[in-house]
Amino acid sequence: MAESEPPMTRFPVPDTEELPEDLQERMEHERERAGFLPNVFPAFAYRPRQFRAFFDYYDALVEESPLAREELEMVVVATSGANDCLYCVVAHGALLRIYAEDPHLAEQLATNHRTANISDTHRAMCDFAVKLTGSPAEVTDADLERLREHGFSDTEIWDIASTTALFNLSNRMAHVADMRPNEEFYELGRDQS
Repeated sequence: MAESEPPMTRFPVPDTEELPEDLQERMEHERERAGFLPNVFPAFAYRPRQFRAFFDYYDALVEESPLAREELEMVVVATSGANDCLYCVVAHGALLRIYAEDPHLAEQLATNHRTANISDTHRAMCDFAVKLTGSPAEVTDADLERLREHGFSDTEIWDIASTTALFNLSNRMAHVADMRPNEEFYELGRDQS
């Protein structure tokens, strides 16, 4: 990311030194883990209590789900693609490339999950996420039953829905704030040699 480009353009980005200590610690941890600070952290720090709630929910999903991390990222990328969310497609596309060890999958899912090189089981998972994103009132028992027929447990179905719901929120906030992806995300997971 160019130094002059802020994490978001429509709201002020808080000065890290003025944030509560727990947010500063979380942001430093993320910087150390990734080698850079993903822009979602300083952007969401605009509202510290909401930052805590959002990342607590995110952590609960990725740390406690029986779904594989690549499956969670598939849901995020399919959902974010359906919402045309540049930030989340780029950031979570990088994570998907890493966890799936596939340099092409993220773009396929973000553009059209129905033609992506994925299993029928993962296509059903992404179908559900995209339907929940675009037509939530049309989700029926039959949609859940289809996931069960593909081997997903009720807990996994809950987590697919929770991940979809959380990233519908995230996508909408990224649009409203004009959150910008870090330059580093564009290259992560591309070299799978």
